Amino acid sequence: MNVLIMSPHFPENFYLFCKALHRSGATVLAIANVDYYELRSELREVLTEYYKVQDMHNYDELIRAVGYFTYRHGKIDRIESHNEQWLEADARLRMDFNVFGIHPQQLEYTQYKSKMKEKFQAAGIPVVRGKVVHSPKDAMDLVQEVGYPVIAKPDKRVEAFNTTLIHHAGELYRFFEEKETTDYMLEEFIRGQLYSFDGLTDRHGNIVFSTSHVFNHSDMEIFNHDLNMAYYSLREIPEALNDYGAKIIDAFGMKERFFHLEFFKVDERRFIILEANMRPPAGLTMDMFNYAADVDLYQEWANLIVYDTFRAMAYQRKYHVGYIGRKPNRRYQHSHDDILRTYGDLIVHYQEMRGMLVSVLGNSGYVVRSPELTRMFEVIEFIHQTEE
Repeated sequence: MNVLIMSPHFPENFYLFCKALHRSGATVLAIANVDYYELRSELREVLTEYYKVQDMHNYDELIRAVGYFTYRHGKIDRIESHNEQWLEADARLRMDFNVFGIHPQQLEYTQYKSKMKEKFQAAGIPVVRGKVVHSPKDAMDLVQEVGYPVIAKPDKRVEAFNTTLIHHAGELYRFFEEKETTDYMLEEFIRGQLYSFDGLTDRHGNIVFSTSHVFNHSDMEIFNHDLNMAYYSLREIPEALNDYGAKIIDAFGMKERFFHLEFFKVDERRFIILEANMRPPAGLTMDMFNYAADVDLYQEWANLIVYDTFRAMAYQRKYHVGYIGRKPNRRYQHSHDDILRTYGDLIVHYQEMRGMLVSVLGNSGYVVRSPELTRMFEVIEFIHQTEE
């Protein structure tokens, strides 16, 4: 089986997908825009062939690269990046080379928030009220219905850095004067706890792995107010998330894919869907999956691709696993050595974070696991405690 991975070196931990494919017997091909010897040695060792392009955004270059691989190795069976940045290119290449998986028309429903909202409503999932607005008048019509504050975000998916919270009419009119020319979605502001429903589907659209995470803040809040990030997995998934998640996976036709669905919990039992992502969640969350259930989801994904088999069907969520990030501009009460000395038995991974997500994840990341949620809260408080 010929599997093509786009940008296999980013994020840093995603090279493990290539290693898993190699172990499963696949021919592993890769395209990226860095020199071959800039790839880590563990990645180079498992690649059958590598093609460097000058610009990953240049689709003509990507077409030539895939054409070259097809000439050299025969038909490409899968094309994947697991990366938000390249989902559109993945989908176009799959369509142009007749490869199994998500094609552009299907991808649109997760790339545009307005189309995503239509899918949610058709599936009977509670959604945040909102619409695409083209003028201050359009916006004021929505404000009269939902009140202030409202959130403005580009209709086409980008990270939360382009999201604006609007508190009054003055800010609304200023937003329209200064905004980019792209279409924007305006939504009511929801107060609630951010939850995710994450997992993996097989080739037939069945959910074979699932979990759920609770976040201390949304990405928008962390970015706009420079807050610390912390989130942790649950050992028992709320019934509503299981129900909504299954309906959304079916509605979007997610087959042989990781998914990341985001919800607000607005009261004890009620959840409202925010967005659906056809990719693994960011940061170290893939590794958190593995630590929580003592499984290897990199390998299980590869087994699904090559053998149409998920071998960890009897997995159990043995632990709560949390990510705790620290910002470089904070004066923390406890040093890194203090943390390891006090909670070293619970810390399963530590990493200096890099790249575009540092503003949200922080520059230092601790992965902690415990069967007891109270211990998780204790470690989060200790790591985030600042000097007075």
